[in-house]
Amino acid sequence: MQAFPDYTFETAIISRGHVPVAGVDEAGRGPLAGPVVAAAVILRQEAIPPGLNDSKKLNAAQREELDLQIRESAIFAVAEASVEEIDRLNILWASMLAMSRALAALAMAPAYALIDGNRMPKELCCPGEPLVGGDARSLSIAAASILAKVHRDRIMVDLAQQHPGYGWERNSGYAVKAHQSAIRELGLTPHHRRSFRLDYQI
Repeated sequence: MQAFPDYTFETAIISRGHVPVAGVDEAGRGPLAGPVVAAAVILRQEAIPPGLNDSKKLNAAQREELDLQIRESAIFAVAEASVEEIDRLNILWASMLAMSRALAALAMAPAYALIDGNRMPKELCCPGEPLVGGDARSLSIAAASILAKVHRDRIMVDLAQQHPGYGWERNSGYAVKAHQSAIRELGLTPHHRRSFRLDYQI
């Protein structure tokens, strides 16, 4: 796998007549609390921000700066699936629902979608294909991964102010020891995913 994402997949799809191409990714499949967030991004090839990469390979300051640049230069949409939807559908299909919502919310209708992962949402507004490790291979998906991650982190900072003690402003709802200890001491909030393993309360 290449060291940095590029525009190869998008170029191949465009050459087949599918314009524009949107990259789609999600953030928040693993945490114990909070929504799952997806983003869809249509990059303008002449204005791709330098330094785009899988959000997991960037630090918070880099993500924040690239988030701003993507919002200024690309067509994008961000969508969520709630904790209630996660518990009802399971996290996989809630993630797919958020992806479908992000694609449908784009101001310009995409002709094709590159979806990070090995599965496709059941209902898409356009043709598409999954791309395993897409956030490290496709610039459009990398851009989507950054928007989704930054958006979700901001949600968790806001929720942390409403529910202090769980450290969500630092752990984004993941199952770190401090979060597990807080569940034992404080119990569950309405933002915890009941369908996840939450037997830290004893």
